[in-house]
Amino acid sequence: MKRRVVITGIGLVTPLGHEVEAVWRKLLNGESGVGPITLFDAGNFPTKIAAEVKDFDMSVIGENPADWELQDRHTQFAVGAGFKAMVDAGLWDAATKSKAFPYDSERIGVYTGAGEGKQDFDKFTQMVLAGVDGKADGQFDMGKFIEKGITILNPVRELEQEPHMSAAHLAAMFQAYGPNVNCLTACAASAQAVGEAVQIIKREEADLMIAGGAHSMIHPFGVTGFNLLTALSTNNENPHGASRPFDKERDGFILGEGAAVVILEELEYAKKRNAKIYAELVGYGATSDAFRITDIHPEGRGAVGCMKMALEDAKLTINDVDYINAHGTSTSVNDRVETLAIKTLFGDRAKQIPVSSTKSVTGHLVAAAGASELIYCLLAIRDGILPPTMNYKTPDPDCDLDYVPNKARKAKCDVVLSNSFGFGGQNVTLAVKRFQ
Repeated sequence: MKRRVVITGIGLVTPLGHEVEAVWRKLLNGESGVGPITLFDAGNFPTKIAAEVKDFDMSVIGENPADWELQDRHTQFAVGAGFKAMVDAGLWDAATKSKAFPYDSERIGVYTGAGEGKQDFDKFTQMVLAGVDGKADGQFDMGKFIEKGITILNPVRELEQEPHMSAAHLAAMFQAYGPNVNCLTACAASAQAVGEAVQIIKREEADLMIAGGAHSMIHPFGVTGFNLLTALSTNNENPHGASRPFDKERDGFILGEGAAVVILEELEYAKKRNAKIYAELVGYGATSDAFRITDIHPEGRGAVGCMKMALEDAKLTINDVDYINAHGTSTSVNDRVETLAIKTLFGDRAKQIPVSSTKSVTGHLVAAAGASELIYCLLAIRDGILPPTMNYKTPDPDCDLDYVPNKARKAKCDVVLSNSFGFGGQNVTLAVKRFQ
């Protein structure tokens, strides 16, 4: 018999906060996490706003922040979200920092979709200055550049920039000796991590997986890169209204940061320990546009494909879907093509299905976006209420679906699709269903 996989724990660290219920309340109220960039001086950047995580350090989970100074911001977010998810699942004792349930460590794994760490811009600048110091001919002295780097760079911090370190720290903290994997498929990463973790459980390679993602790109290199791609909003005068998915006046996404982790369990394993079950993860679809690195296929073939694949995997039809949490970045191309993809797959029923983008208030958490939005889908199922797309004011003829504009809505919500599409053409859809 095919193994069934359920979600039994959730944890978040986001621009709206790091307690799940508080984040959910703010999301439903349309409270924005966007504001001026404070993590560095962005005064000379075209984009001066972002969705930063506030008031978080490792003391939130009872750790000494000084012990985590060499770990990158996104890794701390990942461990924070993982800790909260394990406690929520009843698997970890927050007070004793030990197992609350006697699980077999060899049957527990970790799968993250986590990004790279922050480059140390200040030290890099010092290295560059050393390489040009006293060179009247304008030539760069690589020897002095390297010599300075060896002097001032911390080897542990350099190691901690690697994308897989979030997974390594989660495994160490929770004694997870099973499969340990990280994927970095851009904005689809944590959704893909969850989907692949489900497959590991179904293949009987583990009984429980800690899955999700983390990212923080709010630093000079990150903002520079996205500004060069003209992907970010420059609506600096109106931070709370700058992310406006599906609105005709949208001008780019808001860069966010954070982490989200879910606990996935084989159903019988979860039932045996009488676990609380949020929902069942019934479908996973992953495709590639195989088109341009920075452009979604104009007909949405990858987006259509992954939604169709998720429904087929779940043995569901287009008539079963109650709500779609859109990738909904607030960029001109993404929102138009995602709308087209939904209409292509769902046909006449497309306009009957509520679709919303929570990025309108959280910003875009990049690699962590998919897992965080999956959690919002679980809460929508639990409470029978759909989060709104905020800042929707001017209809776009190319975006003509029901986007749950500006106000949360009570609705039947038993089957949900969560879409995540990434630069490079990666597309992931997760299908979750109320547990029966």
